[in-house]
Amino acid sequence: MAVGVCFAGFLSGNTGITLMSAMALSIGIGLQNIPEGAIISIPLKLQGMNKGRALLYGILSGIVEPIAAFITILLLNIVVPLLPYLLSFAAGAMIYVVVEELVPEMHEKNKSILGVVGVTIGFVVMMVMDMAL
Repeated sequence: MAVGVCFAGFLSGNTGITLMSAMALSIGIGLQNIPEGAIISIPLKLQGMNKGRALLYGILSGIVEPIAAFITILLLNIVVPLLPYLLSFAAGAMIYVVVEELVPEMHEKNKSILGVVGVTIGFVVMMVMDMAL
């Protein structure tokens, strides 16, 4: 939905959202979908599901995002006044997942250094994309 909101804001022409900022968000969400799909696929494969089917389920878990983006773009006139609220909701949801799920898991079984390095690399990649695009 965040991607759709950004593109809807860009298409409306009356916000400060540029095509490059919408593209940067799209790339960031796309990159985030890779480990998200792996989190779905790998346990299925380890439980005995064949590789192709496990991969398909991982891909299908992310297909809802472009569908929601497209629906949001179609509802452009309704969405534009709600842009700040929808983007805040999307950001809050992502922050919640990180704080509630990833940070505590990162501190289990001496994974702290690897987790900190992962968070740092992710932050640097997003900042580079933010500045470059």
